[in-house]
Amino acid sequence: MTLHRRSLLAGALTLGAAQAFPGLSRAQARKLVFATFTGSWEEAHRAVLVPAFRKSSGGDVILDPMLSVDQIAKVQAARANPPIDVMLHDPGPALTAIAQDLVEPYPVAQSAHYGDLIADAQEPMGPAPFFQIVGLTYNPEKVKTPPTSWADLWKPEYKGRVGITNLNSTLGTGFLVEIARMHGGSETDVEPGFKALEALKPNLAAVAANPGALAALYQQEQVDIGPGNFNAIQILKARGVPVEFAIPKEGIIAFKTTIHIVKNTPVKELAFKLIEAALSPEVQAKLMQSPYLIVPTNRKVAIEGAIAKVLAKDADELKRRSVFQDWAAINRSRSAWIERFNREIRV
Repeated sequence: MTLHRRSLLAGALTLGAAQAFPGLSRAQARKLVFATFTGSWEEAHRAVLVPAFRKSSGGDVILDPMLSVDQIAKVQAARANPPIDVMLHDPGPALTAIAQDLVEPYPVAQSAHYGDLIADAQEPMGPAPFFQIVGLTYNPEKVKTPPTSWADLWKPEYKGRVGITNLNSTLGTGFLVEIARMHGGSETDVEPGFKALEALKPNLAAVAANPGALAALYQQEQVDIGPGNFNAIQILKARGVPVEFAIPKEGIIAFKTTIHIVKNTPVKELAFKLIEAALSPEVQAKLMQSPYLIVPTNRKVAIEGAIAKVLAKDADELKRRSVFQDWAAINRSRSAWIERFNREIRV
């Protein structure tokens, strides 16, 4: 057989293999794609999680930061050949992704870290490597008296100084539900919340597209006070931006952030290894430190530092101080709320 014929035969065999096992060729064609969140989450994952994953797996990863709703839309549009391999979700979008069969069960039996997670983080369709905490964020140079309640945002002295996010973000929807509850509403009745937002309009300086964009507005001195993610302001503080976090007397809003293997990913093994890295005590201990201050869920990681000082000394205390919302109920009406918010709440 001549070299030319051998080359042709090898090419034909390769083409046949690619046709028979399309996932194999796709896996060889690109790196693992992880859809993290924007802002501080992308920074934290790029600085800590990505290097840990590369070291433990020998693989490489592309971070594709976006909101959960955008992650779901991209995967829905290309189910057979998803452009994302690992998704990161807050509670509402996680329920949607599971209901729409976009993610695979986590291989719990193969996991070295799943059993070390606190009970609330052990989600079989995608464990929760982190908790997010929402409270009051403010600029202490402009807001001399630290806020103590969500109701403080309606004070006349904050006219044109309040920043919030739209309802595409969990931060925005969670805030709407919480102020609805303050005025007698609930996850199934947010009419009081919309009335409160209408009354808040004179005080609104901006409605940001996402929590990362809202954090940037503090840096740009366009807003001075509003709801905010605890860890999102920590990077700002590390940069010297005057910003602080306060716990409202009504309680902090808490929700777990779960991480999922996308169904039909051609790099399932790498996806699993990335999630394992995120669950590991080494990564969670680093992410708990300044400037990220992400609340860990691995029981082998003792809560310390600023998280222990400001939020809680352990997972049990954090749970007692937190408000956990019913995202199954929220999801049933959230699309309509988003449309209404976009029509009615403008700055």
